[in-house]
Amino acid sequence: MNIPYNIQLTKKMIKNLYACLLIAGACTSLNASAQDAISYQTPPKEIADLLLAKPTPAVSIDGKAEWILFSERNSYPSVEELAMPEYRIAGLRLNPNNYSPSRQNYINNFSLKNIKTNQTAQVTGLPTPLYAGNISWNPAETKIAFTQTTQKGVDLYVIDVATKKAVKTNKAFLNVVLGSGLTWLNDNTLIYRTVTQPASAAPKKPLMPKGPTIQQNLGKAAPSATYQDLIKSPFDEQLFEFFATSQLVKNTAGVETPIGKPAIYARVDLSPDKNYMMTETIRKPFSYLVSAFGFPSIVSITDLNGKTIKTVVELPSSEGTPSGYDNTQNVARGFEWRDDEPATLIWAKPLDSGLIKKNVPFHDAVYALSAPFTTGEKELFKTQTRYRGVQWGDATLALIMEGLRSKQTNKVSRYNPTTGAVEELYTRNQTDAYGNPGSPVTVKNKYGRQVIKTIDNGTKLLMNNAIGSSEKGDLPFLAKFDLGSKKNEIIWRSAEGTFEYVSDVINPDKLILLTHKESQKMVPNYFIKNLVLRIADQPITNFANPYPSLDGITKEKISYKRADGVDLTGDLYLPKGYDKAKDGPLPTLIWAYPREFNSAADAAQIRGSKDKFTNISWGSPIYWVTRGYAILDNAEMPIVAKDGKKPNDTFIEQLKLNAEAAINKLSDLGVGDKKRMAVGGHSYGAFMTANLLAHTDLFAAGIARSGAYNRTLTPFGFQNEERTYWQVPQLYYEMSPFSYADKIKTPLLLIHGDSDDNPGTFPINSERLFNAIKGAGGTTRFVFLPYEAHGYRGKENILHTLWEEDQWLEKYVKGKK
Repeated sequence: MNIPYNIQLTKKMIKNLYACLLIAGACTSLNASAQDAISYQTPPKEIADLLLAKPTPAVSIDGKAEWILFSERNSYPSVEELAMPEYRIAGLRLNPNNYSPSRQNYINNFSLKNIKTNQTAQVTGLPTPLYAGNISWNPAETKIAFTQTTQKGVDLYVIDVATKKAVKTNKAFLNVVLGSGLTWLNDNTLIYRTVTQPASAAPKKPLMPKGPTIQQNLGKAAPSATYQDLIKSPFDEQLFEFFATSQLVKNTAGVETPIGKPAIYARVDLSPDKNYMMTETIRKPFSYLVSAFGFPSIVSITDLNGKTIKTVVELPSSEGTPSGYDNTQNVARGFEWRDDEPATLIWAKPLDSGLIKKNVPFHDAVYALSAPFTTGEKELFKTQTRYRGVQWGDATLALIMEGLRSKQTNKVSRYNPTTGAVEELYTRNQTDAYGNPGSPVTVKNKYGRQVIKTIDNGTKLLMNNAIGSSEKGDLPFLAKFDLGSKKNEIIWRSAEGTFEYVSDVINPDKLILLTHKESQKMVPNYFIKNLVLRIADQPITNFANPYPSLDGITKEKISYKRADGVDLTGDLYLPKGYDKAKDGPLPTLIWAYPREFNSAADAAQIRGSKDKFTNISWGSPIYWVTRGYAILDNAEMPIVAKDGKKPNDTFIEQLKLNAEAAINKLSDLGVGDKKRMAVGGHSYGAFMTANLLAHTDLFAAGIARSGAYNRTLTPFGFQNEERTYWQVPQLYYEMSPFSYADKIKTPLLLIHGDSDDNPGTFPINSERLFNAIKGAGGTTRFVFLPYEAHGYRGKENILHTLWEEDQWLEKYVKGKK
């Protein structure tokens, strides 16, 4: 979201807005065959009211559960705000007027509640209008910093919790192009990045370029993902360098002190003892193939004055990463401070030259370098698969994470930093939701860093699983993991009929918890729970229902089986007052998103909860339950590896099985009319939708939003397919609905943002598929939304999208005879 400017749309902007709303194949009536421009439309009131309902405030609670910060947000910005100036360079989208990302969700109000007194007060001193973000509590949790984005720049404010007053504290505007970088050095001092020149000094694009833009490759394999908004010219390079360069400063009581010299900071991390900084600075040459965070960089250790203590490594551009999801560059990676020591930097290096298929006993090694950084690096441990990180505890306990994306495996081992001993705790399939033991509960150590908390004399970990998938649906739990027996003992679990998870463990020893609880009829709210004393839960928020019009609709988790025996589930919503015997089968919308599995057993697991409160996002299909439709949301569409093959080798076949199973179940229940079934999805769900319409006649209509339909446009892999186009060209052809556009005769509504920023889902996908279907005589409609990225945000655009979808369903599904 861009900040609002007090200007009117120019004639050129208005012309562009209407031009982008060219609706191919129809006028407002949906019946004409000519292409025309139409004005923005709004959906029926019951849909519009749900979209525009004021969202529940976001909640941030201090570690002692004494204070709650409530953050309120606007629902959606106007398209006029999205239309403000924007540069798209180096994989970034930035506002050239204020050194900030051009698309943000801003907070428009703050209030503070004291949990003990149950009193809530408005924060005073806030700028008007408020466009806040980047909330950060100080170590003592007595102050809260946030950024305020204005037309001219980004300011820094600090809220004093005791007085509930906000005060502006910066002199120079902040530079948040590459992230906010807000870090508390202590309770009264902040470190952040500031601009070095006014935005008006940015390079001006010359009418006459210095020459052509040239790229070359001299025989070295350099596969790259299909990133968007990359650097495309020497002028883009100048713009990136100008806007990304910042000055690091230290601010104490409003006095800003420069730290070092201006640079392009990708990262700035303080050591636990706050005596050093690990910086990663971007250097030239800038790549035309990857985004900014893949540019060449230098990792260094500096003191708090910016003086370089140690240059750790000079990293090349990431464009040379070998293709394949478990392959990596043959360079150091994963730099981070060890949380349980004053100043020890760790990182990983591949032992297989970055090629996972190389037959070696260990694929990665992890190294450490401690203050004063005058000795050489020290090897800590090795991993048998690809290293993913360490969670630190103390001198005798840490947890090593490793795994393989290609095999969907995840391994966790216990590591003793003192002896160097490594012992496997468990290995599981990442898609095995039932087998997830949870994540270790952490506490702050003497450095203020979060480290693993042990209980029962150091023999067990407290594990929090905020999802808690089970055969009865998601039931979050808290457990004790015995480090000796390697078994997980659940000590508390969400009661059936509700969905309650542990948001934070306030006191791990006394088992005092902060939980988030909801049910179908209970609005999500926060409670303090005491597992030892077993006293009544203490409610600490009391949010009202933002969707009263949904009272009376029914929701249930239905289970069914596809023809090859794989168990499936989905969330079925039925209209208020619906009587199956009296009203008969309903027109139905099935909404889904395919996922790949190496295990049929994992694919069959139940995911989600029927007991969650119904929340509606802009892209939800649930709106149409208010219009008399049955809705099957989150319909499982697993693509499972079979007979030693990859999941995608039978992608189309399995899509058919999934869709047939869902339709048959809805028909058998008597709630879905087989002749009036629609299917829809966003992104990969849109890809699924187009394929189902190309290869089956199961549906009366389809809705495909922001999808990719020609896989040759993503030749180095897509989703979880790591094989390249040149390895399996037939698969890329067969999985592309564009290849079968002449077979798509079922009415298909295509919607796409003209500024899609997602790798792979270039807007040309929808443009070309529409033209292909039109050329082959199919029924289709293409809506091109101005200024929208992969997720839609403009109020007028979203309302119009809902209108388009409603009209499409009314005409081709509900109205079908």
